[in-house]
Amino acid sequence: MQTADTIRKALRGVRDPELNLNIIDLGLVYEITISDEGNVLVQMTLTSPGCPVGPEITKDVHDTANDLEGVNSVEVEIVWEPYWTPERIDPRVRAFLGM
Repeated sequence: MQTADTIRKALRGVRDPELNLNIIDLGLVYEITISDEGNVLVQMTLTSPGCPVGPEITKDVHDTANDLEGVNSVEVEIVWEPYWTPERIDPRVRAFLGM
C-alpha cells in the first residue's frame, strides 16, 4: 500500500517544463490523500491560473501516481487557495536559485 510520502517521492519525478524543477520542490503539491481502497487524491496548484503547461503537468501527476503498485485510481484536483508564490519553493532550492 502506498502512503502520501511514497507518492510524494514518486512525484519528485514530475517536472514543470518551464522552470525545469520538480513539482514537489516548487511547492505545487498541497495534499495527498489515499483511501483504504487505494484511491488517490492529489490536491495541487500551478504557478499561475494561465499556466500553459498545466494540462501536461496534471497528466504527468496522474500517470506517475497511477503507475504505483496498489493505486486503484487517481484524481488530480487543481486548487487556487492558498495561491502559489515563490515562497512555497523548498528553501534549499530557493537558496540554490539565489532567491
